[in-house]
Formats: sequence, structure tokens, C-alpha cells
Amino acid sequence: MNDRYDPGYGGDQYELVGYDEYGQPVYRQVQAQQTQQQAYDPYTQQQQQGYGYDPYSTAGQQPPPAYDYGPGRQQSGYGSYDPYASGQHQGGAASHDPYGQAAAGAGTAQQPRVAEQTAHIPQQAGPADDDQVRGGPQRDYHTEQFAFVEEPDDNSEDVIDWLKFTENRTERREEARRRARSRIVALVVVLALAAVGGVGYLWYAGKLPALSSDDAATGTATAAGAQKRDVIVVHLHDTKGGGTATALLVDNTTTKRGTTVLLPNSLALTSDDGTTTTLAKSVEDDGSDGTRDALDTVLGTDIEGTWRLDTPYLQNLVDLVGNIDVDTDTAVPDPDAKKKGEAPLVNKGKAQTLSGKMAVAYATYRAPGEAQNAQLERFGQVLQGVLRKISSDPQAATTTIQTLAQILDPSLTDKDLGSFLAGLSDLAKGGDYRTDLLPVQADGTLSAQAGAGVVKNVLGGTAKSPDKDAAVSVSVQNASGVKDNTEKARVVLLNGGFTFLEGGAAGSAQATSKVTYADAADKADAAEVAKTLGLPAGSVTKGKISASADVAVVLGQDYKPSSD
Repeated sequence: MNDRYDPGYGGDQYELVGYDEYGQPVYRQVQAQQTQQQAYDPYTQQQQQGYGYDPYSTAGQQPPPAYDYGPGRQQSGYGSYDPYASGQHQGGAASHDPYGQAAAGAGTAQQPRVAEQTAHIPQQAGPADDDQVRGGPQRDYHTEQFAFVEEPDDNSEDVIDWLKFTENRTERREEARRRARSRIVALVVVLALAAVGGVGYLWYAGKLPALSSDDAATGTATAAGAQKRDVIVVHLHDTKGGGTATALLVDNTTTKRGTTVLLPNSLALTSDDGTTTTLAKSVEDDGSDGTRDALDTVLGTDIEGTWRLDTPYLQNLVDLVGNIDVDTDTAVPDPDAKKKGEAPLVNKGKAQTLSGKMAVAYATYRAPGEAQNAQLERFGQVLQGVLRKISSDPQAATTTIQTLAQILDPSLTDKDLGSFLAGLSDLAKGGDYRTDLLPVQADGTLSAQAGAGVVKNVLGGTAKSPDKDAAVSVSVQNASGVKDNTEKARVVLLNGGFTFLEGGAAGSAQATSKVTYADAADKADAAEVAKTLGLPAGSVTKGKISASADVAVVLGQDYKPSSD
């Protein structure tokens, strides 16, 4: 490589002597006369032997000139940088001689130094900047490009205040719109719920035009009749005080609703022999099978089984489920109290917690002069309280029934009863359960309202009371002091073609018997009843009849049943 710079033919010759601190090459002018070397120089001998040009030979050459930094630049005392210098200091900086040239010329005569000329070579670029040395692009940055000076503005505070005001007013408007939308949505929801509730009530009451009886007459199928229901009948037997209470448990699997339908004891039924009787008498005389068939006939239902629940089993059931909570409508005295005036067994009030004994006392309590329906409604409250506490799991509910160790009716097994009660319990806990009283008229028959409301919508049946004109109904109350006289009078009246209605026992015995009629058209029937029972004609009188019958009879001590 030729390190010399030759600007042209015949011009002055320059050779590269090193690089300055900016990485630019530094040249010096080659002298015309070479200094004769006194010492042995192997490189010189090689030239004399014909090897030609020796680029490393420095004998007779002038020291490198100092680098001229150009106008406006001064040397800072560092001198020129010469990697091939021979160890001499120039400008305060030592020269470097990697080949030991200084030692070779130590014994030779020193040549006079020629004033060094330093200048930029024509057509040579000036010293490169740091970025150019690194090979990167050079960008002209100015200080003002990085000076982020916020100049104060007299109107800046006003602008900020205006922006805040605008933002606050916008937020208020958006908030007002949101509140208005919330009110509208809430109003729509309330109206929708009210509409659904109104339609549901009309449907339940059977007052919707699409579900009216007129539609049924034209052959249109009603929604109530198409629903599937599971129904069992429950008979509560008071083993201490006597008497019964009956209710239907209905599970509507289509609408997912449960209902307890309370059946008054005065409900008129048709007995096995075709005669008219009451529900209470049917339970006592005809048993579970006969009563279940009679109820199916009157209500148009399909009762699947009978659950006989005696009061001791009811007490155990309440204790097993862990007591019940009932809103009691009256205070119930303790039947085991030895003195009057003692604290009642059951207090009147909301959410009264009843144990098994308290639940039985409340379900069977009937105050003096109180209608049987009042006691029946208390029994319904206890039933619903039990359903809310019994397990909703069929297996657990079945275990509870089995723990009672009661003998069930053959029509109902432990597993069937447990699964049925578990389903009703789930509805009772969810608030989809209610209790309805079947409206019964004074004569024991069902009214049109009862047929449309409870029988049709709840039970899905059709009311069919016994034919009132089939026989004269006679209510018999025993005041003779002899318990068997009631049954003997019943047999006599049934054989005479009359319908017997149970009137119960009087509080005190009476000396004479009475036969009472309310309607003048029933006077002849009343006389025939007296004759059939063997009572004198003078015992027939006109008066008020409390029982649901055409003729009312009070058997006194003068009543002598026939020998047969």
C-alpha cells in the first residue's frame, strides 16, 4: 500500500504520518534530499540489493509537521499525533517509533531540521465531527428545540375556569339524562309487573274472557283443565277430643304451584248406598276409600291417596322437623291445666314457634260457639308450617315419614308420601304455596263461585253436588244423653228415604224432642220425619234452622228408638 499522497504529477510529495484526535489522516511533505544513514539498516541494504521501495524507511526524513487546525483554532499543547514518531516530543507530546528508528540513528550525525509546514491538503475535507467518526448521520440540533418553556399567559386561568365550567355542566346534563333513563326503566318494570299480576289474578279467579265458562260451553279447552295435578287427601283425627278435619294437598306440576284446599265437614257427599251424607260422617262411617270416591264424584278430581294423620303422629311430625312458625289468630289454653286462669299453651301473635304439643292444640282448637271452619283454617296453618320445615329432598322426607312409624293407607306408600311432601316443601319455601277454603253453602252443596274458583282453577274439576231434590235432608242433634241414639236415628231416617246430616251432640240433655222446619213448604216433610222417628206430632214447629238441612231434629230424653 502506498501511504503517500500525490496530488498530481510533478507536484510536491506528501506521506501519511498518522491520524489526529478526530481520526483524520495527517500528512507531511517528503524532502528532496534523503539523509544518509550511518548505521546499518537492513532495509537500506535490501534497497541497494534491488528490492526497491521501502515504505518503512524513515532515514533522512524530516520530523512530521505539526497539524494546523486552521483559522480560529489553536493548538492546545497536545502536539501532533504520529504513530511512527521516533520517541521525540513535539509540542509537549511524545512521538512513537515502533520500529526503533531513533536507536538506529543515535550514532549518526543529526540533520538540520526543516521548518515543518502544516496545512490542509487541497481537496481534503476538514476534521470530522464525533458523529462522522462513528459513521452515523449528523443532525443539527439547537438548544431551543429542547427548551420547553411555558410562557405565562394572562388568559390561561380564564380558559381553565371556562373549561371546568363547561365540563361540570356537561357532566350534570349527562347525570340528569341517566337519572331520567333509570326512572323510565323503573316505571316500565313496575307497570309490567302490575300488568302480569293483574292478568295472573284474573286467570286464577277464572275471570279472563278466554277462560270463561262460555268458552267451555263452545268446546274450547281451558288452560286450567289441561294442567297436571297430583292430589292427596289428609284426614286429621283428634284422638282425645273426637272429630276430624279434612284437607286436600294439591301439587300443580304445570304451573309449579302448591295449594291446600280446606274441606268443611258440612260438605254434602253421596255415600256408598246412594244416600246423601256429610264429609264428617263419611270419614267416620265409610272410611278412607268411600270418602275418597265420594270426593272425586263431588269435586271432579282424581285423588291419588289418603293420608290419615292422627294427632299423636302430627305431634311427632312437628317435633321431627324442629318446630314450626305460625301466625296464630287466638290464644289456646293448655288442655292439661289443672286450674283455670293459667297461662295459655299457645299465645296469639305473629310468627309463634309451636312445638308438637302446641301445634296439635292449635290445629284442633275450636272456641265455644265458633264455626268449624275456624278450626279448619288453623289446621291448614299447621299443615303449611310443616311443609315449610320438612326437607325438600325426597329421600330425607321419606326418612322422616318412616321415622313416624305410622300405618299408612294402602293407597299411599312411605316413598310416595315422602316424595310428594318434598315437592310441596320446595314450593312452600319458595313462596309458591297458598291455602284456600272451599266455599260450601248452608245445605252442604257447592256454589257456582266455588265451582269456578277453587274446584275448576285449583283442582281442575267440575263441581257436582248431590241432587238436592233427591231426598229431604235431615240434621240430627243428640240431646238425649245416649250416644247410640244418633246412629239409631240415622238408620231409621235412611231407611225412610231421608238424607241424614250429622248435627253433633248438645251441650246438655233435653227432656223433649223437637222437629223444626224453616220453610212452610217443608212442613209436611217435617211431620213425616217426626212420624218416622216415632215422635209425637206436637213436636213439629216452625223456626230457624242452623244446620244445612231442610228439617232439624233435636233428640230428647223422650226419644225411644225402634226395637229393630
